[in-house]
Amino acid sequence: MSAVMTSNPVVVDDQGSQARQANQVRKFKLQDMIFHRVTLLFALLVLAALAGILVALTFEAMPAFREFGVSFLWSRVWNVPDERFGALSAIYGTVVTSVIALSIAVPVSFGIALFLTETCPAWLRRPLGTAIELLAGVPSIIYGIWGLFVFAPLFARYVQPYLQAVFGPVPVIGGWFAGPPIGIGILTAGIVLSLMVIPFVASVMRDVFETVPPQLKESAYGIGCTTWEVVTGVVLPYTRVGVVGGIMLGLGRALGETMAVTFVVGNSNRIVGSLFAPGTSIASTLANEFGEADPGLHISALFALGLVLFIITFIVLAISRWLIQRGIAKQGK
Repeated sequence: MSAVMTSNPVVVDDQGSQARQANQVRKFKLQDMIFHRVTLLFALLVLAALAGILVALTFEAMPAFREFGVSFLWSRVWNVPDERFGALSAIYGTVVTSVIALSIAVPVSFGIALFLTETCPAWLRRPLGTAIELLAGVPSIIYGIWGLFVFAPLFARYVQPYLQAVFGPVPVIGGWFAGPPIGIGILTAGIVLSLMVIPFVASVMRDVFETVPPQLKESAYGIGCTTWEVVTGVVLPYTRVGVVGGIMLGLGRALGETMAVTFVVGNSNRIVGSLFAPGTSIASTLANEFGEADPGLHISALFALGLVLFIITFIVLAISRWLIQRGIAKQGK
């Protein structure tokens, strides 16, 4: 009888411990389920917002596409009084200014990132890195004001005549630098855009370069490699995917920039072969005309421009994703 009496508390304790463990398991499962549902809701909200934007743009742009058809994409006419609209001039200005911006920003950003991670003195690394990050926080309208009132006059007085003298006689590309040096235009917008893109691309590249294991670089230096050989043979192959992502991030910023381009691009709905000539972009056209557009085809054409910009950005992101996946696959091989 005493043996039975002494064994009962042990059985009761085991049952109580199992019950507490079962309660804890149910509690953890409930917490995991709630966490999963909340995070899923956040992800679905992003997808819903994206789908809503796309549906709204498509719905509002349909009158313009019904009126002008697919030729809206390659027509250069933009005549508000006659209600004749075409997107080619804006598409041309958007693409050309973005290409100019990347052509300048990528090499400069690459050099900045390499200097900060490879050769910069320790006492200068933090303040210089902070200064670059602060440039990314400057509002775009400040870049636009500076470009219009400071950079454009200096560019017209000193740089454009020099470019005309050097490249004007060159066949094929000489026409790119023709026309009066008025300061504002496609080239000016591209240069101002490059100044806005550089902080983003340089910051991403710097962070990516810092992920290279120090052992790899030290091993390369140990066998007698120069800094250039370490960069080209170790750093770039290791960070190729991140570098592509940073460049595409800069391209996305350049494609959608509005106020800075509006100040310095000239806002002329035409296509001229000269980079000195005024032009326009999709974002600047929307900023200039949306507030005063009359209901009807004009509003619909502006929504159609927004849809075109949305599609261009999506294509850029898709290409970026493809390049990143291709780089990862090559690393796996």
